Amino acid sequence: MKKALVFPGQGSQFVGMGKELYDSRKDIKDLMEYANEILGFNILSTMFSGTQEDLTKTSITQPAIFIHSVAAVKAINALGAEMVAGHSLGEFSALVANGVLSFEDGLKLVSARALAMQEACDSNPGSMAAILGLQDSIVEEVCSQIEGIVVPANYNCPGQLVISGETAAVEMACEKLKEAGAKRALILPVNGAFHSPLMQPAQDRLAAAIEATKFRKATLPVYQNISTLPVTDENQIKENLIAQLTGPVKWTQSVQNMVKDGASLFMEVGPGKTLQGLIRKIDGQAEVTSAI
Repeated sequence: MKKALVFPGQGSQFVGMGKELYDSRKDIKDLMEYANEILGFNILSTMFSGTQEDLTKTSITQPAIFIHSVAAVKAINALGAEMVAGHSLGEFSALVANGVLSFEDGLKLVSARALAMQEACDSNPGSMAAILGLQDSIVEEVCSQIEGIVVPANYNCPGQLVISGETAAVEMACEKLKEAGAKRALILPVNGAFHSPLMQPAQDRLAAAIEATKFRKATLPVYQNISTLPVTDENQIKENLIAQLTGPVKWTQSVQNMVKDGASLFMEVGPGKTLQGLIRKIDGQAEVTSAI
């Protein structure tokens, strides 16, 4: 049995997140307070007792989930894990967990990524929609025929694919996909087109930050969103991490490859249980659990 650590992305946040971890051990408390220093503001107060509205701002959400996930890694016995993966933002948590990035550098990059994505959303608004109950190939085909920018963005599990792009193109794709037999085509409450070409300005900014950051060879293979394959080389990891902002999150394919390579226990490290539900739908034989 091989154990895989998996790290959630944006959307798994909740008010009160991380408080139990903070109270559990002094070394975890110190790590989380160090995050305030790195960021230059008190993010912990928003995580522990802020409003849901504050916590859903991209500039807060992404570092908050990252801090929670890395604190959770510290809290558990991660020995015996043989591979890691993260969903979108979660890839940064995975890279800290397997020694590629320091906590400080990881948090700085996550904060830079969040701010760059927020700016891209403000200057180039778009939308995303969850398409339920259709084969991926049909969603891909319909998106390719729509005028304007709309692309598959998150391959979450069989029968659940999120599309992303210009608002009018996403709305048109939703209509066509319902005609093609989708059970639901649900516009998501986001103001940006994550993992689409509309994120190019954010990708350019993040690329500069990544190139200026020290990456190390991974101690455990990381199954990256863009390639779905195990990677340990730090330069390849950088390339994939940069490409991820405008490319799709291939979570279904990543988990399938991890299972093919022997993973039978998936431990979700971070807030929420989103990935556990997705993994059960991707592979019904896999054992899934929360880290804490």
